[in-house]
Amino acid sequence: MFLLHGGPGAPGYLSPVAQELAKNFHVIEPLQRGSGHETLTVARHIADLHEIVKAHGQNQRPALVGHSWGAMLALAYAAAHPTIASSLVLIGCGSFEPNARKEMNAILEQRTSNELRLRIEQLAQEVPDADKRLHMLGKLLLPIYSHQLDQSETEEMDCDAQAHEETWADMLRLQREGVYPAAFTTISSPIIMLHGKVDPHPGRMIHTSLRPFLPQLEYREWEHCGHYPWLETAVHDEFYTTLRGWLLQQFQRYSL
Repeated sequence: MFLLHGGPGAPGYLSPVAQELAKNFHVIEPLQRGSGHETLTVARHIADLHEIVKAHGQNQRPALVGHSWGAMLALAYAAAHPTIASSLVLIGCGSFEPNARKEMNAILEQRTSNELRLRIEQLAQEVPDADKRLHMLGKLLLPIYSHQLDQSETEEMDCDAQAHEETWADMLRLQREGVYPAAFTTISSPIIMLHGKVDPHPGRMIHTSLRPFLPQLEYREWEHCGHYPWLETAVHDEFYTTLRGWLLQQFQRYSL
């Protein structure tokens, strides 16, 4: 299986998930292309992932497990190569339409205290390096993306601010032009969304917006859970049990 990190431009933090899944599966966690050589696009990330998938040719069609932006990349890849992935798991999936992003921004605004807002504003003066600033911003926002975290499993991430901006700008362009989510109609593989109710990404809105294009899309939500289910004390074990069980079920169906 291939485990796809989010950000965009934030590799490394999915290490605990990779280690846990490696108990049952062969896991490859590709670190997505960084900035500097060319302007990054969704198509570039799809092509990079396809090269890795081909290079690690497996006897079985691989599963794609993506978190946040990585879940969006999994869908984009599966739409471009609909015969490759056996199944897709979308953990804390991002949004594909403006109403969901508007709702997310409203949730974040409501959760942001005056103290946190001031601290975020100060980052521009205190941290001139854009990559370090993105890293620190992620740390500051982690509590309002979460319910109750087990910090012992939090992994550091190497942020690439330019990669983040270029990739996300292209994803938004593709959505404005109507490419996504319409392209997802080519995907016939089983898909499940795993989402936390406390995640500011409005899971049920995102699920509803995707169902016309992905009628097979399943949805599982945990009440006391945010954007990083594997870090949440209330659902840590149940998250892995659900993820592992669903993947094993799909592998068994495919093997029949």
